[in-house]
Amino acid sequence: MHRFFVTEKDIRGQQVILAGKLVHQIRNVLRLGPGDHIIVLDNTGYEYTVVLTRISQREAVGVVLSKQLSQAEPHTQVTLYQALTSREKFEWVLQKCTEVGVTSFVPVITERSIVRRPDADTAHKLSRWRCIITEAAEQSGRGLIPQIKSPVSFSDAVSGLVGFDRCLIGSPQAAAGLREILRAGPAKPIAVALLIGPEGGFTDEEAAVAESYGATAFNLGNRILRTETAAVVAASLILYELGDLAL
Repeated sequence: MHRFFVTEKDIRGQQVILAGKLVHQIRNVLRLGPGDHIIVLDNTGYEYTVVLTRISQREAVGVVLSKQLSQAEPHTQVTLYQALTSREKFEWVLQKCTEVGVTSFVPVITERSIVRRPDADTAHKLSRWRCIITEAAEQSGRGLIPQIKSPVSFSDAVSGLVGFDRCLIGSPQAAAGLREILRAGPAKPIAVALLIGPEGGFTDEEAAVAESYGATAFNLGNRILRTETAAVVAASLILYELGDLAL
């Protein structure tokens, strides 16, 4: 069944009323009609099985048949601090890491980032990024939409590495791999910060600053991965190793 995130006001008791872009998608793109079933999600972790009863140009109306907790949300909370790169690569990271199970995203401006400072178009970019993340969450069966923050400087990013059980920074020169690092310590981490650099990686100075704030450097093996590949692979390995991505 097709899945749609809705706002709290769209669910009114046993009735669901959808408007705006969702009506266009349901009516004109997917060609759904009365009697068809969909799943709506309230972004609190619950999903509702709904049968459509009426569709017009302005709204789609349905009745809730059942309500249940989503089973697709990971227990491990991974926050990806991703260095800004080209638009296509960054948006690909958002899409694929949402599908994998990343909980939140923080775009980071680093010394080697293509984008070196926030611009006047940040609000538009955030809106577009949220749309990409929402669509990926719907497609992949997520029960919550991952959060995305406004771009921050590297110094602000690392100074905010508090409250995490484990902080990890990717580095081809690191001696340890993810499995070794994640299995160290008395308890399995729940909140994990993952820092992925731009093309060319973090500078030595940036890596040293991150480690001074408690981040542990890790490598992804003998092959050098592009930044967008490294983000997806590292997030997947973390979730797999901590039991949130069964293979």
